[in-house]
Amino acid sequence: MIDVLVVDDDFRVADVHAAYVARVPGFRVTGTAHSAGEALAALERCPVDLLLLDHHLPDETGLALVRRLREHQVACDVMMVTAARDVSTVHAAMQHGALQYLVKPFTFAGLRDKLVSYAQLRHALATPAREAGQDEVDRLFATLRSACAPAGSLPKGHSAPTTDLVLGVLQRAGRPLSAQEVADATGLSRSTAQRYLKQLERDSRLRLTLRYGDTGRPEHRYGLAARSA
Repeated sequence: MIDVLVVDDDFRVADVHAAYVARVPGFRVTGTAHSAGEALAALERCPVDLLLLDHHLPDETGLALVRRLREHQVACDVMMVTAARDVSTVHAAMQHGALQYLVKPFTFAGLRDKLVSYAQLRHALATPAREAGQDEVDRLFATLRSACAPAGSLPKGHSAPTTDLVLGVLQRAGRPLSAQEVADATGLSRSTAQRYLKQLERDSRLRLTLRYGDTGRPEHRYGLAARSA
């Protein structure tokens, strides 16, 4: 599990963002904080993997907090989630090592895609002692950009991180799943899961099978095609 601390001065917004994070498989919210001081105290009590950090806090800015964390060598990644959209703040966030910058207001899907990209990066970095060639280094740097990059050959309305999320669920299951089962496992709506499953079938990455029940109406189930297994 990837542990997350949500930091926002607005109690209601913090709760909404925490609920969003909790809906993404593989992520766990350890708590919320509403000031830089509360965030530091929470991190001392319980270190986390990822800080979901607002910039506008009552005691100091989010970027000032990031500087303090770096000075004290607190090992956690930072994703800025803020209404601050001036280029100077965005640039400063990059300089201080923020991995993502999400501008408020945003939807659950917008945050989910960035969290999925972050999880993919952590998975790719799971064995830090090994050496990586230039091709792999390029892929690592491209992982986080995929959440906001054009989908390329994907149809309009489809994102690469969500496609990977659906495929990952099927890979872990090791058996064909229905659209509802995929929706439950990913936090997507059933209609969205169905849309991605149908597209992956059209791309020959999934194979459709039918399971007949007592009602006589077959249930559509999707499994990995041989070349995707």
